[in-house]
Amino acid sequence: MSLFGKLFGSSGKGGKSPNPQEAIQRLRETEEMLTKKQEFLEKKIDQELVTAKRNGTKNKRAALQALKRKKRYEKQLTQIDGTLSTIEFQREALENAHTNTEIIKNMGFAAKAMKAAHDNMDIDKVDELMQDITEQQEISREITDAISKPVVFGEEFDEDELLAELEELEQEELDKNLLKITDNVPLPNVPSTSLPARPAKKKEEDEDDMKDLEAWAAN
Repeated sequence: MSLFGKLFGSSGKGGKSPNPQEAIQRLRETEEMLTKKQEFLEKKIDQELVTAKRNGTKNKRAALQALKRKKRYEKQLTQIDGTLSTIEFQREALENAHTNTEIIKNMGFAAKAMKAAHDNMDIDKVDELMQDITEQQEISREITDAISKPVVFGEEFDEDELLAELEELEQEELDKNLLKITDNVPLPNVPSTSLPARPAKKKEEDEDDMKDLEAWAAN
């Protein structure tokens, strides 16, 4: 069985093994597709956050629904991050395997040249080297299989956590409204003229009383 057959499995009797370059290209296309999906989900998350803020103090039900959609989009975004990491690792492993295949071919060519130059070469050492390479390839395959296993995420949302986030959004909107009201209230102007002097009313009343008294005495 070929090296790729050992690493990725046989394609069946009489079937043609997949081309490494074609497989690498398909992985790159998948990475590009998932990256675009990431950008789409990030925009949706921003939109739902705006919706939750807009309805926070007016329509709490609509705000909660927006936050739930936001949580779902965030979960999908996390799943895509994990998938991209797995695909990237698989692509790198495939590229390394392809490179190693070329290296092994060149090593085989060099080994033949060395055998022609040195008839008494110790073949046991060459076998030992090839066994070490095969062992490392097997370790790489096991690591790839372990990382490629899908991760399962829960579907439930914490209602208390959503309500707490909604309260934060409502408080944020109230603070903004209070700041706007404070900025629009005009302050009273400082008087530009002095206050009028207090009239001496009591002195005038005393003088009138004296005149009345003198008039009574004369009669």
